Amino acid sequence: MEFLRELLESESVKTRNATFQLTLFCEDFSALYPGMQRFVLEATGPGRSPARFITNTYEYSPLLPGSAESAARQMMAIWKEDLLRDPDVVFHEYARPQKDRPARPIDLLILQGSPRPDGNCAIFAQWAVEAAHDANRTPAVIYPHDLDIHPCIGCYQCYNTGTCVFDDDMNDIIAAVRGASLIVVTSPVYSNTVPAGLKLVIDRMQAYHAERALSGSGRCRHGLVFSVAGRKGKENFACITSVIAAFFHTLGIENAGGILLDGADSVHDIRTIDGEEEMVKALIRKYL
Repeated sequence: MEFLRELLESESVKTRNATFQLTLFCEDFSALYPGMQRFVLEATGPGRSPARFITNTYEYSPLLPGSAESAARQMMAIWKEDLLRDPDVVFHEYARPQKDRPARPIDLLILQGSPRPDGNCAIFAQWAVEAAHDANRTPAVIYPHDLDIHPCIGCYQCYNTGTCVFDDDMNDIIAAVRGASLIVVTSPVYSNTVPAGLKLVIDRMQAYHAERALSGSGRCRHGLVFSVAGRKGKENFACITSVIAAFFHTLGIENAGGILLDGADSVHDIRTIDGEEEMVKALIRKYL
């Protein structure tokens, strides 16, 4: 995705040993969110990797004083003083490499959204893994409830760098999603929606949305959902389907549907349902 960039200010800073350039840009990110703007301050100089300070308007909630533009202009004034006194302060502090994980090449990635490792969603996941193995493809299963995942705090700083401010197990999940060809979500219905551990992953995947937007990368892939509800009635899946559809949209993935199995409390074990296993495996084979 390309964003319109406007030059706001540029200034040369001459020191005894070198001349540095400070440049402030405004970028229009309204294609992502209404009215979002990014302010990018860059410092360049001979023999130096560029230093950048980036902030965006969505970082500043209504009760916070100031604005993104005022913060960027204030930083520009601070950098000017730092360059005159000690340029290393600017270039060492603001040219650090991003923390990310390389993409993991996976044919089938399963997000097993149930906290129960031996329930019906685990059976869905097992059938999907078996279908991948039968097709000589590589599957991987992620259990969010067993991982260290900090809740998203809505800081929007991922739209500055393409990475989250938290360095936890979510980085490995994003690396797996980045390299997966087919993504399957298994989820029971908990209080009419997805379980908490899976919702953590869904919310934190905003960082991957930011990464894709900033890099312009992405490829056409498919996503499936296999869900069980204890009560009878397809209306029990209304929230599940809308949440997962939004999740796939965030990932840039085409929602290919899936299987929604109601009345699971009376069935107890979905392995007793004739043809259910083959339906799951047929869907996996189709999109692998």
